Amino acid sequence: MKSTIPLVDLRAQYLPLKDELLAAIGDALEGMRLFLGENVVAFEQEFAQYCGATDAVGVGSGTEALHLALLACGVGSGDEVITASHTFIATVEAICLTGATPVLVDIDPETYTMDVGQIEDKITPRTRAIVPVHLYGQPADMDPILVIANEHGLVVVEDACQAHGAEYKGRRTGALGDVGCFSFYFSKNLGAYGEAGICVTSSPDIARRLRMFRDHGSERKYDHQIMGFNARLDEIQAAVLRVKLRRLDGWNEARRRIADRYNALLADCSVITPIEARAARHVYHLYVIRTSHRDELQAYLSERGVATGIHYPIPVHRQPSWRSVSCSRTNLPVTERCADEILSLPMYPELDASSIEYVAESINQFEPEHRSESVLHQLAG
Repeated sequence: MKSTIPLVDLRAQYLPLKDELLAAIGDALEGMRLFLGENVVAFEQEFAQYCGATDAVGVGSGTEALHLALLACGVGSGDEVITASHTFIATVEAICLTGATPVLVDIDPETYTMDVGQIEDKITPRTRAIVPVHLYGQPADMDPILVIANEHGLVVVEDACQAHGAEYKGRRTGALGDVGCFSFYFSKNLGAYGEAGICVTSSPDIARRLRMFRDHGSERKYDHQIMGFNARLDEIQAAVLRVKLRRLDGWNEARRRIADRYNALLADCSVITPIEARAARHVYHLYVIRTSHRDELQAYLSERGVATGIHYPIPVHRQPSWRSVSCSRTNLPVTERCADEILSLPMYPELDASSIEYVAESINQFEPEHRSESVLHQLAG
């Protein structure tokens, strides 16, 4: 058996940058301006420019970015916010933390992003915002979302936590709605070495409120205009992110090449490979296939030393915590089917050609073996 191929290999990215990263961290410690220091200020400017927005506000995590963005846009108790169930729980947690009620829609079966055709039916007089999720690195279909939002006077908060550098019609995610939210969780396309996040916006008013919310509701020391939070981006994480941001486009291109290679090698088997929407530039935070034999394939790959993941096995509306949000049954058939079939394959920029070929070869070998076992089982029955 080949040695284990991990789902993500963080060390492969770290080692070539080790000296530069340690120097950046050392400089931050030498300066000892660890509270919203020069690295935070510089990274905010650099990331805003990268996304095509005028401002960025660093926070402690992607969850905080979503929570504070909604608050800064005026979302609160009694409001409703439309989003998808097929996402990490933090998307919906952030809505609940504002006191608003999440309203869930199904997903498109090809892109796994929000089914925009279902949004209008979910709008009520209490609807205040839409939170499209750019899932796996694939942008949601933003134009119709923005049209609907404009027609109904709603704000759009992009959950771009998995879409650093992804594009929709030539514009980068995060700068398409009123505010965009990113996570720098360590395994993301742009990852910190701990927790970190950021909000990007071109609204001066939203940026001002975000800065107040992240720093105990203050604009200057000991003058607290509103009740806020301790949600600041760490100076050392900002130093790390500045080093890594300069490599993000190259890493994303590597991910796209790996996805193309997977697609070619898996073209003749029955698994469903990811597509890139016509208006999108996918950055493949995750490479997700679908198969009705997901659990068997996952076990088979594990036996052959290939690590995989499921993002996500239990939709939000099937989580125990959802019972505290809604007592009514939520029917999202596409989401539920995908949750039973999706499988994430190894994906990171340093993944070498032989490993890609080994993973694909293993999947191609699984199919005839599985079909033979199914036929024998049917005959035995």
